[in-house]
Amino acid sequence: MTKHVVLVEDEVNIAEAIRFLLSNEGWRVETLANGGSAYDVIRNAVPDLVILDVMLPGKSGFEILHDLRSDAAFEALPVLMLTARGHARDREMAEKAGVSRFMTKPFSNTEMLDAVRDLTR
Repeated sequence: MTKHVVLVEDEVNIAEAIRFLLSNEGWRVETLANGGSAYDVIRNAVPDLVILDVMLPGKSGFEILHDLRSDAAFEALPVLMLTARGHARDREMAEKAGVSRFMTKPFSNTEMLDAVRDLTR
């Protein structure tokens, strides 16, 4: 069965690179560029994994993560959070909010694939 990921990333080049990488691994990738509708899309899609950028138009990755973790149906959903800022404060906020894994941009293809595989075992 094909695994499904919802990718919420507003940087087109990064979103396309991740989509290409995961598609080649057999994933069905649904991409969103705006955080405003992300929770509703995720709720309706019930994906195997969510990849969230921290800084998004409409709603931040932290807000989306909070919404997901507040919903019993998504308490255990693996969430990989991406950020261009590697600040310890961002990592701490993400961990407190219940992120499964945190990754700083730029990242290698191998790092991304390893994280996705680890989160969906």
